[in-house]
Amino acid sequence: MRSVFIPVVFIFLVSTGHAQTEEDKTAVRRAMLDYIEGFYEGDSMKITRSISPEVVKYGYWKDNKTGLYGGEGMSYKEMIAFAVRVKTNNRQQPATAVKKIEVYEVQDQTASGKVTAWWGTDYILLAKVSNQWMIRAVLWQGPLKK
Repeated sequence: MRSVFIPVVFIFLVSTGHAQTEEDKTAVRRAMLDYIEGFYEGDSMKITRSISPEVVKYGYWKDNKTGLYGGEGMSYKEMIAFAVRVKTNNRQQPATAVKKIEVYEVQDQTASGKVTAWWGTDYILLAKVSNQWMIRAVLWQGPLKK
């Protein structure tokens, strides 16, 4: 049997990462801030303003006893209910709680970033819908390393 050598070429594309406008960058950052502040402050209006009802959120948490990770999803309705419970039970996070927003890239229709919070790290994907930046997907992992 005859062997045939087929060269493989890898192409790495590097995005310029620039936004269409500074207004878009600001709006993406605001949506990500609404997300974390909605949970921290118990403000369900910030959740509804920044998160699409079609959001997909899934994450991994570490069991304190076994040290193993488990996974779970959180629906849009569960996000709103969580914010309401925070407010109702007066469980807002203090001003000193970890709250870091990183916008990675903003294009004309999609954007990405990272939120670091008391519960861990969330990677965020956003879409521009009817001229409004909305969070469409969240993949998170907690807890933060001490």
